[in-house]
Amino acid sequence: MSRSRRYNDNCVGKEAGGSHGNVILGCRDAEIAQLTNITSSPHERLSKVVPGKARLPVSPVKMLAGRECNYNGRGRFSLADSCHVLSRYLPVNGPSEIDKMNSCAYVSQFSADGSLFVAGFQESHIRIYNVDNGWKIQKDIRARSLGWTITDTSLSPDCRLLAYSSISPVVHIVDVGSAAKESHANITEIHEGLEFSSNTEDYEDYSFGIFSIKFSTDGRELVAASRDESIYVYDLEAKRVSLRIKAHKSDVNAVCFADETGNIIYSGSDDHLCKVWDRRCFDTKEQPVGVLMGHLEGITFIDTRGDGRYFISNGKDQAIKLWDIRKMSSNVEYTPVRGYPDWDYRWMSYPGHVRNMRHPHDLSVATYKGHTVLRTLIRCYFSPENSTAQKYIYTGSADSSVYIYDLVSGAQVAKLDFHEDTVRDCHWHPFYPMMVTSSWDGAIARWEFPGSGSGGSPTPVRQNRRRRRSFY
Repeated sequence: MSRSRRYNDNCVGKEAGGSHGNVILGCRDAEIAQLTNITSSPHERLSKVVPGKARLPVSPVKMLAGRECNYNGRGRFSLADSCHVLSRYLPVNGPSEIDKMNSCAYVSQFSADGSLFVAGFQESHIRIYNVDNGWKIQKDIRARSLGWTITDTSLSPDCRLLAYSSISPVVHIVDVGSAAKESHANITEIHEGLEFSSNTEDYEDYSFGIFSIKFSTDGRELVAASRDESIYVYDLEAKRVSLRIKAHKSDVNAVCFADETGNIIYSGSDDHLCKVWDRRCFDTKEQPVGVLMGHLEGITFIDTRGDGRYFISNGKDQAIKLWDIRKMSSNVEYTPVRGYPDWDYRWMSYPGHVRNMRHPHDLSVATYKGHTVLRTLIRCYFSPENSTAQKYIYTGSADSSVYIYDLVSGAQVAKLDFHEDTVRDCHWHPFYPMMVTSSWDGAIARWEFPGSGSGGSPTPVRQNRRRRRSFY
């Protein structure tokens, strides 16, 4: 495992991170840089405990001394103070193996409170682990009506329900809080099916698939991204689809609510576009309020910052992009720009001569490169707000690693190497310096700071990599 850190506190207004061919890496937006600085910098008095010019990062010892002397006038650390300390300790040590299955791991997800962890596997298998109880299996779920694999899972905000999707027109709901540990679909427990398509042909050839699902903050709705170029909103109380939007001109791979209100939805598609939808002003024309262009290939995943303004997307052009929806275009008549039209990410390496190309109308505010997005819909995320002030972004990679980038400078601050096959998903604990990675090698691995303290080495990896024709 390689580990590196670089801090750049003077990047506002500069092309931080330098250039990468025709692509400028790092943040070119002063506002997001300032927001990150405000939410992750210590109180100015805590940084001046020792005489002399204040420098960032301020050492934890100096900050503790300032807290004991009540230099900030609060008698305690603020959230920004805490984030300044915690964000310096990345979950890069280990890993320790949580579980090992004989099928590809596709999904990793902590609950909002960090008490549960969900892992979804290719062979109709989902496991929910109790993090606070020594990672014991709380629920062992055998799914139903699957096409190829579990594509996504989503825990309700109260951690009572789990929704799972597949290459199928039905999303299923499981009661996480029931007493039964073994949950076999409609054998030991009922897995309620939510119909997203009434076309019976979809059941026969699985032409209808759902790639991404998310609960709303209030737990009353599910939003879904589908293979039929549409996004759906499902009303769980009315038990019906309340909204269908013909959103894109190709598969919709990613979707999420922008913030806790649930009014704004972000979507990303194989047509290379990210779109913004406002349900408050939606009309029969099914037009987005804005389009964000900049990727040269399809989008594999979207994660929101939660403020209704910023989000990131992972693309098959081997780049993550940071977007500000205030810079979106109203132009919906758009022809995708491709660097290499004959390239197929499912079985081809990305051509080197187009790796550094830039979209002529790129609206993104930052670009991050280094990881590889091949063979499957690899995911990316902001680091947690409560422990890092979202000052990092991180992603799985087809080269079996996890990459962590500084949000503002664009620098790669860490690379986690352990798995022997594609890391499709990874998730950072919402409060602790802990990350769990899931890979096509079947392993679920936990990374921490300072580590488990067991003194043992990670489970040795095999020399021969698996070759699977898994494309979603």
